[in-house]
Amino acid sequence: MTGHHPQTRAVHPPVITPEGSRPLAVPIYQGHLFAFDSAGDLAAAFAGPDEAFFYARMGNPTVRSLEHAAAELEGGSGALATASGMGAVNAVLMGLLRSGDHVIAQTALYGGTYALLHDLAERWGVDVTFIPGDDPAEVRDALRPETRLLYLETVANPTTHVTDLPALTAAVEGTDVLTVVDNTFAPLLCKPIAHGADIVIHSATKYLSGHGDIIGGVAVFADPSVHQRVWDHAIEIGSTADPHAAWLTVRGLATMPMRVARQSASALDLAGRLAAHPAVTRVHYPGLPDHPQHEVARRLLPDGAGGVLSFELAGGRDAGRVFSEAVELISLGPSLGNIATLVMHPASTSHRQMDAPSLGAAGIAEGLVRLAVGLEHPDDLWADITQALEKAGA
Repeated sequence: MTGHHPQTRAVHPPVITPEGSRPLAVPIYQGHLFAFDSAGDLAAAFAGPDEAFFYARMGNPTVRSLEHAAAELEGGSGALATASGMGAVNAVLMGLLRSGDHVIAQTALYGGTYALLHDLAERWGVDVTFIPGDDPAEVRDALRPETRLLYLETVANPTTHVTDLPALTAAVEGTDVLTVVDNTFAPLLCKPIAHGADIVIHSATKYLSGHGDIIGGVAVFADPSVHQRVWDHAIEIGSTADPHAAWLTVRGLATMPMRVARQSASALDLAGRLAAHPAVTRVHYPGLPDHPQHEVARRLLPDGAGGVLSFELAGGRDAGRVFSEAVELISLGPSLGNIATLVMHPASTSHRQMDAPSLGAAGIAEGLVRLAVGLEHPDDLWADITQALEKAGA
C-alpha cells in the first residue's frame, strides 16, 4: 500500500495470517466481512453452514469453532450457534414447522419453549399435544399423519423430572417425526443423540459457558440435511451468535467436565442433607433413591444427576419466599450452571402469575425452592441454607 495516500492506507491495514505457527486458543474474529478473489467462490459461500466465510450472519470462524466443539461433544454431524437459548429453540421450531403441522411435547417444559409453542399454535396453526412424558404409549397415542416433532427435555425445570429418552424416541421410530431434546440441564452427563434424538438444544448461557457472563444457544443435529434446513431459516431470522460470546463459551467448555462433576457431587450431597431436615417435606433430585425417575436417571445419567435440585418447605409459599430472600452466600437470581450457587422460589417469581391449582397441575408446590448449585464448598452452602431455613421459620 506504499503507493497510496495515507487516508487510503488507514482504511486498509495489513491482515496478518499466522504462518509457521498456530494459535492454541481460539481467536476472536470480530470482523463481519470476508473478501474473495473469485465471484464464483463468493457465490458458493452462500450454499450452507460449512462453506467459506463471507458475512458473519451466515458464519464466523470463532462461532464455527463453538459449533464444531458442540457437535463433537453431543455426537452430532453439525451444529448451529445462536444468540440465546431461545434463539436455538426458535430456529429449530420455526425452521422445521409450518401451518397445519402437529407437535407432541412434554407438559413440563421451559417456560419460553412452552410460550413459543402456544404462540405457534395461536398465530400459525401449529397444533400441539402436551403429554406427561412418562410412558411411550402417550407418544404413540398422540401420533398423527401430520406430526412433525416430538419435543422433550432430559431433565425438566424445576421438578427435575427425568425423561426416558430411549423409550420415547423408540415410539416414533420408523416415522418421519424428528425428536428434539433440550439437554441444557445435563451436558456431558447425557448424550440424547445416542438415545435416538435427532436434534439437541442447549442454552449455552448455562453450563456450556458456565461463568454467568454470556447469553447464547446451540442446536446440534444428527442429520446434515436437517442442519441445512434449520440453518437456512436461522440466517433469515438473524439468530446469529456473537463472536465474543462464542469465544467465551469455547473458553468455558474447557472446564465444563470438572464443573459439572463438582456441581453434581455437591448437589447430591446437599439433596441428602435437605431430605433429612425436618423443615423440608420433599426433595426433587434424580440422584436420590426416592426420586420417581431414579432408575431412569441411573441409566441416562450414570456419571451424575446434574447440579439442579428443588425442595419443598413445610411453610408453603411464605416460607419459600422468605427462604429465598434470607440466603447470604447464595444469590437470589434466575438461571443455572453458573460457578456461583443461585436460588429461586418459582411461586413468587418465575411462576408468580399461577394460583395454587395451576402450580399443582404443573407439579410445582407453593413452597418449592429451586437450587442451582455452583462451585462453592458444600459445607459453606449448607451453613447458608440452614440459617435461611431458620429465618423462614421452617
